[in-house]
Amino acid sequence: MSAAPAPPAPPAAGPLAEESRSVFGGIGRRIRHGELGAWPVIIGLIVIWVVFQSLNDRFLTPQNLSNLTLQIAATGTISVGIVLVLLLGEIDLSVGSVAGVAAATLAVLTVRNGWGDVAAIVAVLVFGALIGTLHGTIFAKIGVPAFVVTLAGNIGWLGLQLYLLSPQGTINLSYTGFIAKLTHTNLSDIAGWVVGILVIVLYALALIVDQRRRLANGLPVRSMRDSLIRVIGLALIVAVSVAVLNAWQGVPVALLIFVGLVVVVDLVLRRTRYGRSIYAVGGNAEAARRAGINVAFIRISVFALCSMLAALGGVLTASRGYSAGQSTGAGDVLLVAIAAAVIGGVSLFGGRGSTYGALLGSLVLGSITSGMFLLQLESSVRYMITAVVLLAAVILDSLSRRGRQASGRE
Repeated sequence: MSAAPAPPAPPAAGPLAEESRSVFGGIGRRIRHGELGAWPVIIGLIVIWVVFQSLNDRFLTPQNLSNLTLQIAATGTISVGIVLVLLLGEIDLSVGSVAGVAAATLAVLTVRNGWGDVAAIVAVLVFGALIGTLHGTIFAKIGVPAFVVTLAGNIGWLGLQLYLLSPQGTINLSYTGFIAKLTHTNLSDIAGWVVGILVIVLYALALIVDQRRRLANGLPVRSMRDSLIRVIGLALIVAVSVAVLNAWQGVPVALLIFVGLVVVVDLVLRRTRYGRSIYAVGGNAEAARRAGINVAFIRISVFALCSMLAALGGVLTASRGYSAGQSTGAGDVLLVAIAAAVIGGVSLFGGRGSTYGALLGSLVLGSITSGMFLLQLESSVRYMITAVVLLAAVILDSLSRRGRQASGRE
């Protein structure tokens, strides 16, 4: 009996099909391994904008988007500091009170004691760094949990804020001084485009330098197409942003301060030994210690940076409202700053995330607040929606971590 004929061979896949399978296979592997990146946040932000724009056609107007950038600048700056602490796998519950006491100190120095605006800002930032150093030292050297240390700080610095503002309770700042101009100044149309072009050129140069360094060290490099897509993508985002903001009053200086901090701190985290040490301590403190990293120094310095950024957030808050009061830094400032970092993709378990998470998370929460305001909905609805978004982000982080553990990546 003759053998059954072999089934016909499947047609050979062409190069396009092979590349397609490779691309989608790579995406599938990233999802299974928990490497989701910022895409869930970006997609969520797009959905939020589409929904609110469909409910109110003023949501995506230049005026509302410009106001949105100003609303997120102060809390977003505080959130950048929270990102650093979360990378260690810790939490700082004092940032709201630190922002409040920083604003109060700024008002006391400038209004009551006649200090110059710049000198007062520098003094406030140093004061914030000293507060964080105190928190970090108690945590790193004595061993008191950061949760307890910063919770005590939250209460104590609030008390100091109230003491500094007494007996008036509120100190008004000058409407024309340097402090006020921080959040009430916009670039001219030409200056906005110049800054935008400069950002794109610097990013392209950074990619070229990075490629050359990796080639010199025998490391794999990105393809030319990948690098070109990145530059074009950034150029589109910058161009649209500048065009929209110029259609109202120009690019706000406060937005430049916030985004500049995000970029600079991210470069420190990714390009310096200090930044890599933060990730190492957050990933595994004992392994970092055995590798020769001064874990105590890293922890103390990170808490110092967090409080200093919280103090800067307090300065921006005082600038925005032309005053420092008992409610400055109070309310939901702390919760929003933490939520923005977590929603932006920074892991609660430490060692994963970037400062761009603070930017994306702040945009998400700011968009929700702005949309709710335009729809004239009560704050109770906003809080409930924010809670759902935050819980979804934490669940996604947990699932992502489980995927990395299953694939042996953690």
